[in-house]
Amino acid sequence: MRFGFLDESGGVDPFSGSHILVVAALTTHIPRRIELHVKRARQKLGRRARVGELKAASSENQVITSLLRSIAEEDIDIMTVVVDKQTILRPPENPEDIYREAVARVVAHCVTRWPRLDLLLDKRYTKKSLRRELELVIREGIAHLPQEVVLIRQEDSRNSKGLQIVDFVAWAIYQKYETHDDRFYSILRDKIVVEEIMQHSLW
Repeated sequence: MRFGFLDESGGVDPFSGSHILVVAALTTHIPRRIELHVKRARQKLGRRARVGELKAASSENQVITSLLRSIAEEDIDIMTVVVDKQTILRPPENPEDIYREAVARVVAHCVTRWPRLDLLLDKRYTKKSLRRELELVIREGIAHLPQEVVLIRQEDSRNSKGLQIVDFVAWAIYQKYETHDDRFYSILRDKIVVEEIMQHSLW
């Protein structure tokens, strides 16, 4: 069984905020090894560590660099879909459809390589109906792929060190495309096995 963690960086609204939406998944056979790096980072930070979770957006560059370097030494694969929102001329009626399609594509890349997958997503939606809709879109996106067992769960990142790690991964990729700063991305470059650029003008 392969274990995966999925998160995003950037907003979904195509005409405001960021120009890029990144959805990234980190997969591993031994999640415990990944989670230990968050524990160690929090121990080093001591009182400076945020209560509940580590977030890349609120961390110092030194912390980000150290954490990314440590996980880059592990046996991990990273799959990412980068949505170029600047190419969108006619957005979907519901901007969340952009996010859902990007997630489904990332999960499809994971399942193509790992037909036995236990995947944990950051819980974006508080409403159960929206969480069910997201899983439905994912299931439809992988229906054509050979698969043995694909478990999909959505959980608050405060309760998952794996989700906190992939937050840093998605943020690092986002910096490359949104701010053209690839310092953090370069640390993970050799671990990225899929980097799909999504450019839809019409939805």
